[in-house]
Amino acid sequence: MTGSPVPPERLVTLADWQEPPGNRWAFQHIRDLMPTARIDRGTGPVMRLPAAPRSVDGVRLRVGRRSLTVAEMLDETWTDGWLVVHRGRVVAEEYRNGLTPSTTHLLMSVSKSLTATLAGALVGAGRLDIDADVPAIVPELAGPFDGCTVRDLLDMRAGTRFDEDYEDLDADVRVYEQVWGWRPRSRPDLPADGYAYMRELANARPHGGPFEYRSVLTDVLGWVLERAGGDRFADLFSRLVWAPMGAEHDAEITVDPHGCPLPDGGICATLRDLARVGVLHLRGGRVGRRQVIPRAWVQAIGDPDPDLRAAFEAAPDASEFPGFPDARYHLQWWVLDPARRIYAAAGINGQQLLVHEPTGTVVAKLSTWPVAWDARLAQLQRAGAVAVAEALEAGRV
Repeated sequence: MTGSPVPPERLVTLADWQEPPGNRWAFQHIRDLMPTARIDRGTGPVMRLPAAPRSVDGVRLRVGRRSLTVAEMLDETWTDGWLVVHRGRVVAEEYRNGLTPSTTHLLMSVSKSLTATLAGALVGAGRLDIDADVPAIVPELAGPFDGCTVRDLLDMRAGTRFDEDYEDLDADVRVYEQVWGWRPRSRPDLPADGYAYMRELANARPHGGPFEYRSVLTDVLGWVLERAGGDRFADLFSRLVWAPMGAEHDAEITVDPHGCPLPDGGICATLRDLARVGVLHLRGGRVGRRQVIPRAWVQAIGDPDPDLRAAFEAAPDASEFPGFPDARYHLQWWVLDPARRIYAAAGINGQQLLVHEPTGTVVAKLSTWPVAWDARLAQLQRAGAVAVAEALEAGRV
């Protein structure tokens, strides 16, 4: 049978947009599937990223017993976009799967690190104390969040009960997607919106204990930031981070039908603007004469506090960082090497932003893996980004 193929948007629904092959279209068309709030770039100047192309495809990386090239890594990890900035210049930039320089792409949990950037901006503005108790800022969270500090949210050390098993559709991380409009509602007993959902959270243990990765803690953090900043998340992020940073394009964030944002995974941005977030951190939070986020905030990401490592090392995630024996999670970043200041944002289905301060390198990658999480693919991407950073600084490419 012959004829024109059915357009992808005719095949993708809210029930299956996160599954392959539909996710390859959906991650670039989020606003066609659910409500979003615009993150305005404003009218100011764009952060310049001049081009200085270098051939990095042949750089080799090693993962376990495998040795492969960066080009092979990109092919194997369902790449949509790949961009490398070294010493302020774009040395590699590639678009696949229909992605363009002006297309926004879902960042998944890379959004968490961007949310922390907004927290830093509010700290710099004197409007947020991360050692304050959460209910002191959002009284509606009194009870389950008594004794929980904003810092506990930032470091994923709250005692909140929340199951993050992506493969189980009955797990909290999949059920709450129905509340925020990422899946059709199948349960009539669910809260009306995200704010109501967060008010019903309960605890499994005391706050301030071991690290446990739970996306909903970033959503609670987002509510805290809205209250501290006195505005909705999208407008705060625009005014305090996106516009002053010099973003080139508007971004967006998914919101539930009542307007509650999903800062743990719902931000969508272009590849270059994602890289600009990394460059902002490389520059100590400063753009030109403007200190967008405090230098002390950026420095704190690599905090050597042994308590952070102790809180992290018992978690299952700790085993996923071979070659980085001192890895930990801090301020919503995966800190690979605190001493050398190498840290990364990571999201399911292969989203990545690596900041490699020793070499002055930022690597941004957008992907649509066919599975939510695959430790092998994550290690491939991470190893490729680090290998490129080191090769550039050593002059091997």
